[in-house]
Amino acid sequence: MIETLFHAYTPLFIWVGLGLVLSRVTVDNFLKWLGQGLYWVGVPLQLLVLARHTNTSAGGFIPGTAIAILLLSLVLALLAWWGWQWYITTQRAVNLETVDVPESVIKASLGSFILATILGNTGFVGLTLIQVLTSSENTGSAVLFSVTNNVVGTYGMAILIASYFGQRKTENYWWIQVRDIVTVPSLWTFFIGLNTQFIELPAAVESALDQAVWVVIALALLLVGLRLGKMRSWGSLAIAAIASAIKVFIIPMLVGLGATYFGVIGEQRLVLVIMSGTPTGLSVLILAEVYDLDRDLLSSSIALTFIGLFLALPLWLVLFS
Repeated sequence: MIETLFHAYTPLFIWVGLGLVLSRVTVDNFLKWLGQGLYWVGVPLQLLVLARHTNTSAGGFIPGTAIAILLLSLVLALLAWWGWQWYITTQRAVNLETVDVPESVIKASLGSFILATILGNTGFVGLTLIQVLTSSENTGSAVLFSVTNNVVGTYGMAILIASYFGQRKTENYWWIQVRDIVTVPSLWTFFIGLNTQFIELPAAVESALDQAVWVVIALALLLVGLRLGKMRSWGSLAIAAIASAIKVFIIPMLVGLGATYFGVIGEQRLVLVIMSGTPTGLSVLILAEVYDLDRDLLSSSIALTFIGLFLALPLWLVLFS
């Protein structure tokens, strides 16, 4: 297992670590340029290549499971938040403390807590781990999981949650959300890849596309390191730690046990566990800027879930591989 973990951790340590180092000398405009390049070119190219090798025989099982995990995460986030608020209120009552926190701030923190718990980095970190830790026939399931998570989670539930709990008064019509989903380039290239599986490309082209996927993954992990290195606020660590524990420990454990109960074992089970326990996605920071959410909580959650991933991955390999 040590060799397996070495192969899984190597790209994460190398590229995220390089990003942390380079963040000291990198200007913010480069981060924006890299993020835009990945959004419009890198990730669509990655999904195009992966979709050409995707086996869709699983039908609606993977998408349905991904949606169920999102809903489970939402329920656990709400229960954990209510428990935390009860604890804080009790402690203040015992210490006779009176803290006047605006209702809008509390709402923004709740929305941020939910987003930190339900949105995972399935596209970059998740697919990287799946390609390293499992055989190639499971890549298709991971891609389907990631696409479902992005469509239903990032471009669906997350926008609704952010617009409702955010402090900024932003008009959010239903047709704008539909437009945003329809214009996501990754979805178009994914469906193009699925429908061009029968077209055989020259061996040199296929090889170049396969290598391009790893270049995209490296750049995406580099961006993660750059973003982490640029963070200057580490507030809300206590509540962020709760969200992180739910994201990388509790949810994957429940998914693994549930999959075992329903007869899903082996690498298929490991795919579900890893994809459900990926670190909090960087997309939450974009939503924080647009809807004025709790940036400290979200930034802290991203960092803590990455640390938690390194601790949790050996456990998932032992229990669910």
